[in-house]
Amino acid sequence: MNITQRITQHLRKVYTDHTKTEVDQLACELINIIGVTQNATCDSNPKSHWNQEDVVVITYADSILDKNKKPLKALKQFLDKYLHQSISAVHILPFFPFTSDDGFSVLNYSSVNESLGNWDDIEAIAKDYSLMSDLVINHCSARSQWFENFIKDQAPGKDFFVTAQPTDDLSTVVRPRTNPLLRKVQTSSGIKYVWCTFSHDQVDLNFANPEVLKQFVIIIKQYLDHGIRLFRFDAIAFLWKNLGTTCLNLPQTHEIVRLLRALIELKQPDAMIITETNVPNRENLSYFGNGNEAHCVYNFSLPPLLLNTLVTGNCHALKQWMMSMPPARLGTAYFNFIASHDGIGLRPAEGLLEDNDINTLVEVMKTFGGHTSWRTLENGEKKHYEINISLFDALQGTTAGLDEWQIERFICAHTIMLALEGIPAIYLHSFVGTKNDYLRVKNSGHNRAINRHQWQYKHLSAELANPQSSHAMVHLLLQAIIRQRRIQPAFHPNATQFTLHLGDSIFGFWRQSMDREQSIFCISNITTEEQSLLLSDINLIDNENWFDILTRETCGDQNSSLQLQPYQTLWITNKNYETPV
Repeated sequence: MNITQRITQHLRKVYTDHTKTEVDQLACELINIIGVTQNATCDSNPKSHWNQEDVVVITYADSILDKNKKPLKALKQFLDKYLHQSISAVHILPFFPFTSDDGFSVLNYSSVNESLGNWDDIEAIAKDYSLMSDLVINHCSARSQWFENFIKDQAPGKDFFVTAQPTDDLSTVVRPRTNPLLRKVQTSSGIKYVWCTFSHDQVDLNFANPEVLKQFVIIIKQYLDHGIRLFRFDAIAFLWKNLGTTCLNLPQTHEIVRLLRALIELKQPDAMIITETNVPNRENLSYFGNGNEAHCVYNFSLPPLLLNTLVTGNCHALKQWMMSMPPARLGTAYFNFIASHDGIGLRPAEGLLEDNDINTLVEVMKTFGGHTSWRTLENGEKKHYEINISLFDALQGTTAGLDEWQIERFICAHTIMLALEGIPAIYLHSFVGTKNDYLRVKNSGHNRAINRHQWQYKHLSAELANPQSSHAMVHLLLQAIIRQRRIQPAFHPNATQFTLHLGDSIFGFWRQSMDREQSIFCISNITTEEQSLLLSDINLIDNENWFDILTRETCGDQNSSLQLQPYQTLWITNKNYETPV
């Protein structure tokens, strides 16, 4: 099948009310925009663009500040000096002109925010790291040129936004906010009510209008030209609206993901799509499609489940979830993270944690200085949507209260995440153990700001140079673990994984390299008490020599036992790979 046939096939499923001629013309326009020939052929064979060396850092462009440099240059300097040997890719959160939501209310998709730098700075980072950019595809700023044109009834923009009537039945619409869904707007053609899934400054785009789709293909082409290779489809689950439905995860949304993937891969075969769908686990996994939608999906259930495990000292729920997760098929991978610029989402824990467990977790996080955000159910009831707290402070204690194990618990969380099936992504603030930023919350009025600290480069450098600083301790420990992770074939994102059953106080799983040469048993004490483990419990093969990668200590025979200190992790393997110098 050539590209024209494939794109036409996708478009017919999306634009069912358009004629064959209109769909055929649209297919040709999209192919011309992306910049390939009409008769180009599609390679349908799945390919993996990753291995065990891949580690992503997530950051805002202005997380690192230097009065003598634009933030993007300061960020590049920090990456090169402190993270170069630990990461392969950088996710820079929206770096475009914006009006709110720390970048996710985009004014202009084609420009770099002048206060951050310019496209040359973006290309400089893309030259040394695989670069991920957000495609804020569901909505744009209410002060964008598109929306101003919508108000004036002028193109481009006049039909770019979703509208509805207050009398429409919107009771089944699922959304993550409590503010009214519709915003009343006076336009040149009268009063209209525009759809705002997230905030009244973020107006939802109308993909039922093919002109909107064309605009985003233009944007994608520009990003590819500037060196961006990973596309994070922000809030993609909400893209298509049909009255009388949930307007979440609709078939047209999935079809548009398939369509954009086909265009992106044809233009840049090594480019990837990662879908950001903060929804219950089963819905999230649907964005793999049949290996023809997202290359990666955010593993949104991992953060709340792992946090709950370490705060309660009980891994039962985490084990149950792990056993239910299907292996990612060839050409796809899980995108693992435990902290990001947003809070710790609780919707992905629905059905995995009991309501009382979620409520307990929320209350514990409040005692550690955290806040919570809410969402509204169909019946008007409010429910916890996410916990807002820095991960470092979230792990400063347990349900019993604060204790002395904060750093060990924090490192344990990352050591578990780094070993799991999938590609690990670490928030920049986790790399340096950043704490809650209450001043940013006060100044911004937004709970999520608690985890969006801005470091002065000189201040952070001084902290990282001080061996007594918690920031330096975290940074050095994480880097040492990552160095080991990146050379173990059993930690390939698609290597085999099985959950071990070692009780509720020890969390364990087994990884095996794709050539079956290396096995690693990942064993973590997730409590404040020392735990003992018989080697016979993990069935090590007697005729092989086993040792712990992290301590370099050898294991005894099957009759021996291991003592795990609070929050200690062992990576027990049968094959030695040396850390590169």
